[in-house]
Amino acid sequence: MMTRLFFLFLLIFSFEVHSQPSTKELIDSVNGISDHQQKVELYRKIALRLQKSDWDRAIKYIELAENEAKSTKEPERTLAYTYITAGKMYASKEVFDIALQYYFKAYEIYKNNGDIEQVAKLENNLAIIYAQGKSKEKALQYFFNVYRYQKTKNDPVKLVKILNNIGTIYLDKNLDSSLYYYQKAHLINKTIKDDVLKIYVCTNLARTYALKKDSRKADYYFDKAFYLINKPVGNLLQAFVYESFSEYKLKEKEYDIVIVNAKKALELYKENEYTFSGLKLNKMLYQVYINKEEYKNAVYYFQKYDAIKDSVNLEEKAVNIERIKLEQDYKVRTQIKTLTEQKRLFKYSLIGLILVVGILILIILLIKYRNRNIKNQLEKEKLKTKMQALKQSLKAKNMVLVGKAMSEIHRTDSINEILADLKKIRLKSINKEMQQAIDIVVKRLEKNVNTDIWKEFEISFAQVHKSFFDKLKTDYPSLTPKDRRLCALLYLDLTTKEISQITGQSFKGIENARTRLRKKFDLTNEKVNLSTYLNTF
Repeated sequence: MMTRLFFLFLLIFSFEVHSQPSTKELIDSVNGISDHQQKVELYRKIALRLQKSDWDRAIKYIELAENEAKSTKEPERTLAYTYITAGKMYASKEVFDIALQYYFKAYEIYKNNGDIEQVAKLENNLAIIYAQGKSKEKALQYFFNVYRYQKTKNDPVKLVKILNNIGTIYLDKNLDSSLYYYQKAHLINKTIKDDVLKIYVCTNLARTYALKKDSRKADYYFDKAFYLINKPVGNLLQAFVYESFSEYKLKEKEYDIVIVNAKKALELYKENEYTFSGLKLNKMLYQVYINKEEYKNAVYYFQKYDAIKDSVNLEEKAVNIERIKLEQDYKVRTQIKTLTEQKRLFKYSLIGLILVVGILILIILLIKYRNRNIKNQLEKEKLKTKMQALKQSLKAKNMVLVGKAMSEIHRTDSINEILADLKKIRLKSINKEMQQAIDIVVKRLEKNVNTDIWKEFEISFAQVHKSFFDKLKTDYPSLTPKDRRLCALLYLDLTTKEISQITGQSFKGIENARTRLRKKFDLTNEKVNLSTYLNTF
Protein backbone atom coordinates (compact mmCIF):
# COMPACT_ATOMS: atom_id res chain seq x y z
CA MET A 1 0.00 0.00 0.00
CA MET A 2 1.16 3.60 -0.64
CA THR A 3 2.71 4.39 2.74
CA ARG A 4 5.24 7.18 2.43
CA LEU A 5 6.39 8.83 5.60
CA PHE A 6 6.52 12.33 4.25
CA PHE A 7 2.76 12.16 3.75
CA LEU A 8 2.19 11.49 7.44
CA PHE A 9 2.23 15.20 7.98
CA LEU A 10 0.23 16.37 5.00
CA LEU A 11 -3.06 16.64 6.88
CA ILE A 12 -2.77 20.02 8.58
CA PHE A 13 -6.32 20.01 9.99
CA SER A 14 -6.91 17.14 12.39
CA PHE A 15 -9.91 16.03 14.44
CA GLU A 16 -9.78 15.37 18.16
CA VAL A 17 -10.71 11.79 19.11
CA HIS A 18 -12.91 11.19 22.15
CA SER A 19 -14.25 8.12 23.82
CA GLN A 20 -17.36 7.24 21.84
CA PRO A 21 -20.21 4.71 22.04
CA SER A 22 -20.07 1.50 20.00
CA THR A 23 -21.31 1.29 16.42
CA LYS A 24 -24.31 -0.81 17.47
CA GLU A 25 -25.26 1.77 20.11
CA LEU A 26 -25.06 4.53 17.50
CA ILE A 27 -27.27 2.57 15.05
CA ASP A 28 -29.80 1.78 17.81
CA SER A 29 -30.01 5.45 18.78
CA VAL A 30 -31.06 6.59 15.26
CA ASN A 31 -34.78 5.85 15.79
CA GLY A 32 -34.90 7.99 18.93
CA ILE A 33 -33.73 11.15 17.13
CA SER A 34 -36.07 13.49 15.25
CA ASP A 35 -33.70 16.43 14.68
CA HIS A 36 -32.39 16.31 11.08
CA GLN A 37 -29.00 17.85 11.95
CA GLN A 38 -28.37 15.30 14.70
CA LYS A 39 -29.39 12.47 12.37
CA VAL A 40 -26.88 13.62 9.72
CA GLU A 41 -24.09 13.67 12.31
CA LEU A 42 -25.10 10.22 13.57
CA TYR A 43 -25.23 8.71 10.05
CA ARG A 44 -21.82 10.22 9.30
CA LYS A 45 -20.27 8.75 12.47
CA ILE A 46 -21.75 5.31 11.73
CA ALA A 47 -20.35 5.43 8.16
CA LEU A 48 -16.86 6.26 9.47
CA ARG A 49 -17.08 3.40 11.98
CA LEU A 50 -18.18 0.89 9.32
CA GLN A 51 -15.78 1.90 6.52
CA LYS A 52 -13.18 -0.75 7.46
CA SER A 53 -15.51 -3.58 8.48
CA ASP A 54 -18.55 -3.19 6.19
CA TRP A 55 -17.99 -0.80 3.29
CA ASP A 56 -21.41 -1.32 1.66
CA ARG A 57 -23.26 -0.40 4.84
CA ALA A 58 -20.91 2.55 5.38
CA ILE A 59 -21.82 3.93 1.95
CA LYS A 60 -25.54 3.42 2.65
CA TYR A 61 -25.23 5.50 5.82
CA ILE A 62 -23.42 8.24 3.88
CA GLU A 63 -26.31 8.26 1.39
CA LEU A 64 -28.76 8.47 4.30
CA ALA A 65 -26.77 11.42 5.65
CA GLU A 66 -26.93 13.12 2.21
CA ASN A 67 -30.72 12.70 2.02
CA GLU A 68 -31.22 13.87 5.62
CA ALA A 69 -28.97 16.91 5.07
CA LYS A 70 -31.51 18.34 2.59
CA SER A 71 -34.06 18.71 5.43
CA THR A 72 -31.77 20.60 7.85
CA LYS A 73 -31.87 24.34 8.58
CA GLU A 74 -28.63 24.83 6.60
CA PRO A 75 -28.87 22.13 3.90
CA GLU A 76 -25.92 23.30 1.79
CA ARG A 77 -23.40 23.46 4.66
CA THR A 78 -24.59 20.16 6.11
CA LEU A 79 -24.42 18.53 2.69
CA ALA A 80 -20.88 19.88 2.16
CA TYR A 81 -19.78 18.38 5.50
CA THR A 82 -21.26 15.03 4.44
CA TYR A 83 -19.42 15.21 1.08
CA ILE A 84 -16.13 15.77 2.95
CA THR A 85 -16.75 12.64 5.02
CA ALA A 86 -17.45 10.61 1.86
CA GLY A 87 -14.30 12.05 0.24
CA LYS A 88 -12.15 11.01 3.21
CA MET A 89 -13.64 7.52 3.16
CA TYR A 90 -12.78 7.02 -0.53
CA ALA A 91 -9.35 8.62 -0.02
CA SER A 92 -8.63 6.07 2.73
CA LYS A 93 -9.26 3.36 0.11
CA GLU A 94 -7.02 5.24 -2.39
CA VAL A 95 -9.97 5.67 -4.75
CA PHE A 96 -8.77 9.18 -5.48
CA ASP A 97 -10.99 10.04 -8.46
CA ILE A 98 -14.17 9.51 -6.45
CA ALA A 99 -12.68 11.22 -3.40
CA LEU A 100 -11.96 14.26 -5.59
CA GLN A 101 -15.55 14.31 -6.87
CA TYR A 102 -16.88 14.54 -3.31
CA TYR A 103 -14.29 17.10 -2.24
CA PHE A 104 -15.10 19.30 -5.23
CA LYS A 105 -18.84 19.15 -4.46
CA ALA A 106 -18.14 20.46 -0.96
CA TYR A 107 -15.55 22.92 -2.32
CA GLU A 108 -18.09 24.53 -4.67
CA ILE A 109 -20.65 24.92 -1.85
CA TYR A 110 -18.16 26.62 0.50
CA LYS A 111 -16.76 28.76 -2.32
CA ASN A 112 -20.23 29.98 -3.34
CA ASN A 113 -21.05 30.78 0.30
CA GLY A 114 -17.76 32.68 0.77
CA ASP A 115 -16.56 30.41 3.60
CA ILE A 116 -12.80 31.02 3.18
CA GLU A 117 -11.71 28.86 6.13
CA GLN A 118 -13.55 25.77 4.86
CA VAL A 119 -12.32 26.46 1.31
CA ALA A 120 -8.72 26.43 2.64
CA LYS A 121 -9.29 23.13 4.45
CA LEU A 122 -10.70 21.55 1.30
CA GLU A 123 -7.87 22.91 -0.84
CA ASN A 124 -5.46 21.20 1.56
CA ASN A 125 -7.37 17.91 1.10
CA LEU A 126 -7.36 18.36 -2.68
CA ALA A 127 -3.62 19.03 -2.63
CA ILE A 128 -2.99 15.83 -0.66
CA ILE A 129 -5.10 13.77 -3.09
CA TYR A 130 -3.31 15.25 -6.11
CA ALA A 131 0.10 14.70 -4.46
CA GLN A 132 -0.69 11.02 -3.91
CA GLY A 133 -2.18 10.71 -7.38
CA LYS A 134 1.00 11.99 -9.11
CA SER A 135 -0.64 15.32 -10.12
CA LYS A 136 2.13 17.46 -8.65
CA GLU A 137 1.22 20.66 -10.47
CA LYS A 138 -2.36 20.65 -9.17
CA ALA A 139 -1.12 19.67 -5.71
CA LEU A 140 1.22 22.69 -5.69
CA GLN A 141 -1.57 24.98 -6.92
CA TYR A 142 -3.82 24.10 -3.99
CA PHE A 143 -0.98 24.03 -1.43
CA PHE A 144 -0.02 27.57 -2.46
CA ASN A 145 -3.65 28.67 -2.02
CA VAL A 146 -3.65 27.21 1.49
CA TYR A 147 -0.27 28.83 2.19
CA ARG A 148 -1.59 32.29 1.23
CA TYR A 149 -4.61 31.76 3.46
CA GLN A 150 -2.47 30.61 6.43
CA LYS A 151 -0.27 33.69 6.04
CA THR A 152 -3.35 35.87 6.66
CA LYS A 153 -4.13 33.81 9.78
CA ASN A 154 -0.49 34.03 10.94
CA ASP A 155 -0.47 30.49 12.35
CA PRO A 156 3.24 29.47 12.38
CA VAL A 157 2.60 25.74 13.00
CA LYS A 158 0.32 25.41 10.00
CA LEU A 159 2.64 27.55 7.88
CA VAL A 160 5.53 25.19 8.65
CA LYS A 161 3.42 22.17 7.69
CA ILE A 162 2.36 23.75 4.39
CA LEU A 163 5.91 24.85 3.52
CA ASN A 164 7.20 21.36 4.36
CA ASN A 165 4.55 19.83 2.07
CA ILE A 166 5.45 22.20 -0.80
CA GLY A 167 9.15 21.44 -0.35
CA THR A 168 8.44 17.67 -0.40
CA ILE A 169 6.54 17.95 -3.70
CA TYR A 170 9.42 19.89 -5.28
CA LEU A 171 11.95 17.28 -4.01
CA ASP A 172 11.60 15.09 -7.13
CA LYS A 173 11.51 17.91 -9.67
CA ASN A 174 13.45 20.98 -8.50
CA LEU A 175 15.91 20.73 -5.60
CA ASP A 176 16.50 24.49 -5.37
CA SER A 177 12.75 25.15 -4.99
CA SER A 178 12.48 22.34 -2.48
CA LEU A 179 15.38 23.78 -0.50
CA TYR A 180 13.84 27.27 -0.57
CA TYR A 181 10.57 26.14 1.02
CA TYR A 182 12.27 23.85 3.56
CA GLN A 183 14.46 26.76 4.65
CA LYS A 184 11.44 29.03 5.02
CA ALA A 185 9.83 26.35 7.19
CA HIS A 186 13.06 26.04 9.18
CA LEU A 187 13.13 29.80 9.90
CA ILE A 188 9.57 29.75 11.22
CA ASN A 189 10.39 26.60 13.22
CA LYS A 190 12.83 28.64 15.32
CA THR A 191 9.87 30.66 16.67
CA ILE A 192 7.83 27.65 17.87
CA LYS A 193 8.31 24.77 20.26
CA ASP A 194 7.37 21.75 18.20
CA ASP A 195 10.10 19.09 18.06
CA VAL A 196 8.15 16.87 15.67
CA LEU A 197 7.97 19.63 13.09
CA LYS A 198 11.64 20.48 13.60
CA ILE A 199 12.65 16.84 13.06
CA TYR A 200 10.69 16.63 9.80
CA VAL A 201 12.03 19.89 8.42
CA CYS A 202 15.67 19.20 9.48
CA THR A 203 15.52 15.68 7.98
CA ASN A 204 14.03 17.03 4.74
CA LEU A 205 16.72 19.73 4.56
CA ALA A 206 19.40 17.07 5.09
CA ARG A 207 17.88 14.88 2.35
CA THR A 208 17.80 17.83 -0.05
CA TYR A 209 21.43 18.79 0.61
CA ALA A 210 22.39 15.12 0.23
CA LEU A 211 20.76 15.09 -3.22
CA LYS A 212 22.65 18.30 -4.03
CA LYS A 213 25.84 16.50 -2.89
CA ASP A 214 26.50 19.05 -0.16
CA SER A 215 27.73 16.62 2.51
CA ARG A 216 28.67 19.30 5.03
CA LYS A 217 25.19 20.77 5.24
CA ALA A 218 23.54 17.36 4.95
CA ASP A 219 25.53 16.16 7.98
CA TYR A 220 24.69 19.37 9.84
CA TYR A 221 20.93 18.95 9.49
CA PHE A 222 21.04 15.19 10.13
CA ASP A 223 22.92 15.92 13.38
CA LYS A 224 20.17 18.34 14.41
CA ALA A 225 17.51 15.73 13.59
CA PHE A 226 19.36 13.02 15.56
CA TYR A 227 19.67 15.35 18.51
CA LEU A 228 15.92 15.99 18.51
CA ILE A 229 14.85 12.32 18.15
CA ASN A 230 16.47 11.50 21.47
CA LYS A 231 13.33 13.02 22.96
CA PRO A 232 10.06 10.99 22.97
CA VAL A 233 8.66 11.70 19.49
CA GLY A 234 7.36 8.32 18.29
CA ASN A 235 8.87 5.28 16.55
CA LEU A 236 7.73 6.11 13.02
CA LEU A 237 9.33 9.55 13.09
CA GLN A 238 12.59 8.14 14.45
CA ALA A 239 12.52 5.43 11.81
CA PHE A 240 12.02 8.11 9.13
CA VAL A 241 15.23 9.88 10.25
CA TYR A 242 17.27 6.63 10.36
CA GLU A 243 15.93 5.54 6.97
CA SER A 244 16.75 8.92 5.37
CA PHE A 245 20.24 8.92 6.91
CA SER A 246 20.87 5.33 5.72
CA GLU A 247 19.85 6.29 2.19
CA TYR A 248 22.25 9.25 2.28
CA LYS A 249 25.18 7.20 3.59
CA LEU A 250 24.57 4.45 0.99
CA LYS A 251 25.33 7.01 -1.71
CA GLU A 252 28.39 8.04 0.26
CA LYS A 253 29.39 4.33 0.38
CA GLU A 254 29.77 4.43 4.16
CA TYR A 255 28.40 0.91 4.47
CA ASP A 256 28.92 0.32 8.19
CA ILE A 257 26.94 3.45 9.05
CA VAL A 258 24.22 2.33 6.65
CA ILE A 259 23.97 -1.07 8.35
CA VAL A 260 23.68 0.41 11.85
CA ASN A 261 21.05 2.99 10.94
CA ALA A 262 19.05 0.75 8.59
CA LYS A 263 18.80 -1.92 11.30
CA LYS A 264 17.66 0.72 13.82
CA ALA A 265 14.99 1.86 11.35
CA LEU A 266 13.85 -1.75 10.76
CA GLU A 267 13.61 -2.30 14.50
CA LEU A 268 11.42 0.78 14.83
CA TYR A 269 9.34 -0.42 11.84
CA LYS A 270 8.90 -3.83 13.45
CA GLU A 271 5.12 -3.57 13.48
CA ASN A 272 5.06 -2.01 10.00
CA GLU A 273 7.77 -4.06 8.34
CA TYR A 274 5.72 -5.04 5.32
CA THR A 275 5.66 -1.55 3.84
CA PHE A 276 7.57 0.38 1.17
CA SER A 277 9.95 1.65 3.86
CA GLY A 278 10.62 -1.92 5.09
CA LEU A 279 11.15 -2.98 1.47
CA LYS A 280 13.59 -0.12 0.87
CA LEU A 281 15.58 -0.76 4.07
CA ASN A 282 15.97 -4.50 3.39
CA LYS A 283 17.08 -3.71 -0.15
CA MET A 284 19.69 -1.25 1.18
CA LEU A 285 21.04 -3.86 3.62
CA TYR A 286 21.11 -6.51 0.90
CA GLN A 287 23.07 -4.18 -1.43
CA VAL A 288 25.47 -3.12 1.35
CA TYR A 289 26.28 -6.73 2.28
CA ILE A 290 26.81 -7.59 -1.38
CA ASN A 291 29.26 -4.68 -1.64
CA LYS A 292 30.98 -5.86 1.57
CA GLU A 293 31.00 -9.41 0.15
CA GLU A 294 29.18 -10.73 3.20
CA TYR A 295 26.95 -13.01 1.17
CA LYS A 296 25.30 -14.86 4.04
CA ASN A 297 23.86 -11.60 5.39
CA ALA A 298 23.14 -10.48 1.84
CA VAL A 299 21.08 -13.64 1.21
CA TYR A 300 19.22 -13.13 4.49
CA TYR A 301 18.19 -9.57 3.68
CA PHE A 302 17.49 -10.43 0.06
CA GLN A 303 15.05 -13.12 1.19
CA LYS A 304 13.37 -10.61 3.53
CA TYR A 305 13.33 -8.04 0.73
CA ASP A 306 11.83 -10.62 -1.67
CA ALA A 307 9.17 -11.66 0.86
CA ILE A 308 8.17 -8.06 1.56
CA LYS A 309 8.19 -7.32 -2.17
CA ASP A 310 5.79 -10.21 -2.84
CA SER A 311 3.64 -9.13 0.08
CA VAL A 312 3.63 -5.50 -1.03
CA ASN A 313 2.88 -6.53 -4.62
CA LEU A 314 0.05 -8.74 -3.45
CA GLU A 315 -1.21 -5.94 -1.24
CA GLU A 316 -0.92 -3.50 -4.16
CA LYS A 317 -2.85 -5.91 -6.37
CA ALA A 318 -5.47 -6.37 -3.67
CA VAL A 319 -5.70 -2.61 -3.27
CA ASN A 320 -6.01 -2.18 -7.05
CA ILE A 321 -8.72 -4.84 -7.21
CA GLU A 322 -10.55 -3.23 -4.30
CA ARG A 323 -10.12 0.18 -5.93
CA ILE A 324 -11.59 -1.11 -9.20
CA LYS A 325 -14.41 -2.78 -7.28
CA LEU A 326 -15.15 0.40 -5.34
CA GLU A 327 -15.03 2.51 -8.50
CA GLN A 328 -17.38 0.12 -10.24
CA ASP A 329 -19.63 0.01 -7.19
CA TYR A 330 -19.68 3.83 -7.11
CA LYS A 331 -20.61 3.95 -10.80
CA VAL A 332 -23.43 1.45 -10.25
CA ARG A 333 -24.67 3.40 -7.21
CA THR A 334 -24.47 6.65 -9.18
CA GLN A 335 -26.40 5.11 -12.07
CA ILE A 336 -29.04 3.73 -9.69
CA LYS A 337 -29.25 7.12 -7.98
CA THR A 338 -29.55 8.85 -11.37
CA LEU A 339 -32.24 6.42 -12.49
CA THR A 340 -34.09 6.88 -9.20
CA GLU A 341 -33.85 10.63 -9.57
CA GLN A 342 -35.00 10.43 -13.19
CA LYS A 343 -37.89 8.19 -12.12
CA ARG A 344 -38.80 10.68 -9.38
CA LEU A 345 -38.55 13.59 -11.82
CA PHE A 346 -40.62 11.66 -14.37
CA LYS A 347 -43.22 10.98 -11.69
CA TYR A 348 -43.35 14.65 -10.75
CA SER A 349 -43.35 15.64 -14.43
CA LEU A 350 -46.24 13.25 -15.07
CA ILE A 351 -48.14 14.64 -12.08
CA GLY A 352 -47.34 18.15 -13.30
CA LEU A 353 -48.53 17.25 -16.82
CA ILE A 354 -51.74 15.77 -15.44
CA LEU A 355 -52.28 18.91 -13.37
CA VAL A 356 -51.61 21.12 -16.42
CA VAL A 357 -54.00 19.06 -18.56
CA GLY A 358 -56.54 19.15 -15.74
CA ILE A 359 -56.17 22.91 -15.43
CA LEU A 360 -56.50 23.30 -19.22
CA ILE A 361 -59.65 21.17 -19.22
CA LEU A 362 -60.99 23.20 -16.30
CA ILE A 363 -60.16 26.44 -18.15
CA ILE A 364 -61.90 25.13 -21.29
CA LEU A 365 -64.94 24.13 -19.24
CA LEU A 366 -64.93 27.52 -17.51
CA ILE A 367 -64.66 29.27 -20.89
CA LYS A 368 -67.54 27.16 -22.21
CA TYR A 369 -69.53 27.85 -19.06
CA ARG A 370 -68.76 31.56 -19.33
CA ASN A 371 -69.68 31.59 -23.03
CA ARG A 372 -72.89 29.72 -22.27
CA ASN A 373 -73.66 32.22 -19.52
CA ILE A 374 -72.88 35.10 -21.87
CA LYS A 375 -75.10 33.49 -24.51
CA ASN A 376 -77.87 32.96 -21.97
CA GLN A 377 -77.43 36.52 -20.78
CA LEU A 378 -77.65 37.76 -24.36
CA GLU A 379 -80.74 35.61 -24.89
CA LYS A 380 -82.22 37.05 -21.72
CA GLU A 381 -81.34 40.54 -22.86
CA LYS A 382 -82.91 39.86 -26.26
CA LEU A 383 -85.98 38.37 -24.59
CA LYS A 384 -86.12 41.30 -22.20
CA THR A 385 -85.84 43.73 -25.10
CA LYS A 386 -88.47 41.77 -27.01
CA MET A 387 -90.75 41.74 -23.99
CA GLN A 388 -90.25 45.45 -23.50
CA ALA A 389 -91.02 45.98 -27.19
CA LEU A 390 -94.12 43.80 -26.81
CA LYS A 391 -95.18 45.69 -23.72
CA GLN A 392 -94.64 48.98 -25.50
CA SER A 393 -96.60 47.64 -28.50
CA LEU A 394 -99.33 46.34 -26.20
CA LYS A 395 -99.42 49.61 -24.34
CA ALA A 396 -99.69 51.48 -27.64
CA LYS A 397 -102.49 49.17 -28.82
CA ASN A 398 -104.27 49.59 -25.48
CA MET A 399 -103.99 53.36 -25.82
CA VAL A 400 -105.34 53.15 -29.35
CA LEU A 401 -108.15 50.90 -28.11
CA VAL A 402 -109.05 53.23 -25.25
CA GLY A 403 -108.68 56.30 -27.47
CA LYS A 404 -110.93 54.77 -30.09
CA ALA A 405 -113.51 53.83 -27.50
CA MET A 406 -113.45 57.27 -25.91
CA SER A 407 -113.58 58.98 -29.32
CA GLU A 408 -116.53 56.84 -30.38
CA ILE A 409 -118.34 57.50 -27.12
CA HIS A 410 -117.74 61.26 -27.38
CA ARG A 411 -118.94 61.25 -31.01
CA THR A 412 -122.10 59.37 -30.02
CA ASP A 413 -122.66 61.75 -27.12
CA SER A 414 -122.25 64.73 -29.45
CA ILE A 415 -124.76 63.30 -31.97
CA ASN A 416 -127.22 62.55 -29.19
CA GLU A 417 -126.91 66.13 -27.92
CA ILE A 418 -127.48 67.43 -31.46
CA LEU A 419 -130.50 65.16 -31.86
CA ALA A 420 -131.92 66.39 -28.60
CA ASP A 421 -131.41 70.02 -29.67
CA LEU A 422 -132.98 69.40 -33.11
CA LYS A 423 -135.99 67.72 -31.50
CA LYS A 424 -136.50 70.75 -29.27
CA ILE A 425 -136.23 73.07 -32.26
CA ARG A 426 -138.79 70.96 -34.19
CA LEU A 427 -141.25 71.22 -31.35
CA LYS A 428 -140.95 74.95 -31.28
CA SER A 429 -141.05 75.34 -35.08
CA ILE A 430 -144.44 76.13 -36.77
CA ASN A 431 -143.20 75.83 -40.28
CA LYS A 432 -143.92 72.34 -41.56
CA GLU A 433 -141.23 72.48 -44.14
CA MET A 434 -138.76 73.23 -41.39
CA GLN A 435 -140.12 70.35 -39.33
CA GLN A 436 -139.77 67.97 -42.28
CA ALA A 437 -136.21 69.16 -42.93
CA ILE A 438 -135.33 68.61 -39.28
CA ASP A 439 -136.86 65.12 -39.37
CA ILE A 440 -134.70 64.23 -42.35
CA VAL A 441 -131.54 65.43 -40.51
CA VAL A 442 -132.57 63.59 -37.32
CA LYS A 443 -133.03 60.32 -39.19
CA ARG A 444 -129.66 60.68 -40.87
CA LEU A 445 -127.99 61.40 -37.54
CA GLU A 446 -129.76 58.48 -35.83
CA LYS A 447 -128.37 56.20 -38.51
CA ASN A 448 -124.81 57.36 -37.63
CA VAL A 449 -125.32 56.81 -33.91
CA ASN A 450 -123.47 53.59 -32.88
CA THR A 451 -125.88 51.85 -30.60
CA ASP A 452 -123.53 48.96 -29.90
CA ILE A 453 -120.22 50.73 -29.05
CA TRP A 454 -119.28 48.26 -26.29
CA LYS A 455 -119.83 45.29 -28.58
CA GLU A 456 -117.26 46.71 -30.97
CA PHE A 457 -114.96 47.53 -28.03
CA GLU A 458 -115.11 43.93 -26.84
CA ILE A 459 -114.28 42.67 -30.34
CA SER A 460 -111.29 45.05 -30.65
CA PHE A 461 -110.14 44.20 -27.09
CA ALA A 462 -110.33 40.47 -27.79
CA GLN A 463 -108.13 40.93 -30.86
CA VAL A 464 -105.36 42.45 -28.69
CA HIS A 465 -105.88 40.30 -25.58
CA LYS A 466 -107.02 37.05 -27.11
CA SER A 467 -107.46 34.82 -24.08
CA PHE A 468 -108.62 37.39 -21.53
CA PHE A 469 -112.41 37.12 -22.01
CA ASP A 470 -112.20 33.33 -22.51
CA LYS A 471 -110.47 32.84 -19.18
CA LEU A 472 -112.79 35.33 -17.50
CA LYS A 473 -115.88 33.47 -18.78
CA THR A 474 -114.39 30.09 -17.80
CA ASP A 475 -113.34 31.10 -14.28
CA TYR A 476 -116.26 33.46 -13.55
CA PRO A 477 -119.28 32.52 -15.69
CA SER A 478 -121.70 34.57 -13.52
CA LEU A 479 -120.22 37.89 -14.68
CA THR A 480 -122.61 40.21 -16.57
CA PRO A 481 -121.62 42.03 -19.80
CA LYS A 482 -121.22 45.23 -17.75
CA ASP A 483 -118.96 43.34 -15.33
CA ARG A 484 -116.83 42.04 -18.21
CA ARG A 485 -116.68 45.54 -19.71
CA LEU A 486 -115.45 46.97 -16.37
CA CYS A 487 -112.91 44.13 -16.08
CA ALA A 488 -111.52 45.01 -19.53
CA LEU A 489 -111.17 48.68 -18.59
CA LEU A 490 -109.51 47.77 -15.27
CA TYR A 491 -107.21 45.34 -17.13
CA LEU A 492 -106.08 48.33 -19.22
CA ASP A 493 -105.09 49.92 -15.88
CA LEU A 494 -107.54 52.84 -16.23
CA THR A 495 -108.45 54.89 -13.17
CA THR A 496 -111.99 55.20 -11.78
CA LYS A 497 -112.18 58.75 -13.14
CA GLU A 498 -111.12 57.62 -16.66
CA ILE A 499 -113.65 54.74 -16.59
CA SER A 500 -116.34 57.21 -15.45
CA GLN A 501 -115.58 59.46 -18.43
CA ILE A 502 -115.66 56.53 -20.89
CA THR A 503 -118.82 54.90 -19.60
CA GLY A 504 -120.68 58.06 -18.67
CA GLN A 505 -121.32 56.68 -15.20
CA SER A 506 -120.73 58.63 -12.04
CA PHE A 507 -117.57 58.24 -10.02
CA LYS A 508 -119.58 56.76 -7.15
CA GLY A 509 -121.28 54.33 -9.50
CA ILE A 510 -117.92 53.05 -10.77
CA GLU A 511 -116.63 52.62 -7.19
CA ASN A 512 -119.73 50.60 -6.28
CA ALA A 513 -119.29 48.47 -9.40
CA ARG A 514 -115.64 47.79 -8.42
CA THR A 515 -116.76 46.69 -4.93
CA ARG A 516 -119.32 44.29 -6.37
CA LEU A 517 -116.68 42.91 -8.71
CA ARG A 518 -114.24 42.26 -5.83
CA LYS A 519 -116.95 40.26 -4.06
CA LYS A 520 -117.56 38.17 -7.16
CA PHE A 521 -113.78 37.50 -7.38
CA ASP A 522 -113.74 36.75 -3.64
CA LEU A 523 -110.91 39.27 -3.10
CA THR A 524 -111.17 39.78 0.66
CA ASN A 525 -107.62 41.08 0.97
CA GLU A 526 -107.88 44.82 0.38
CA LYS A 527 -104.15 45.06 -0.29
CA VAL A 528 -104.60 43.14 -3.55
CA ASN A 529 -105.28 45.65 -6.33
CA LEU A 530 -108.12 44.72 -8.67
CA SER A 531 -106.22 45.77 -11.81
CA THR A 532 -103.19 43.77 -10.68
CA TYR A 533 -105.35 40.72 -10.06
CA LEU A 534 -106.93 40.97 -13.51
CA ASN A 535 -103.47 41.28 -15.11
CA THR A 536 -102.65 37.78 -13.82
CA PHE A 537 -105.22 36.35 -16.28
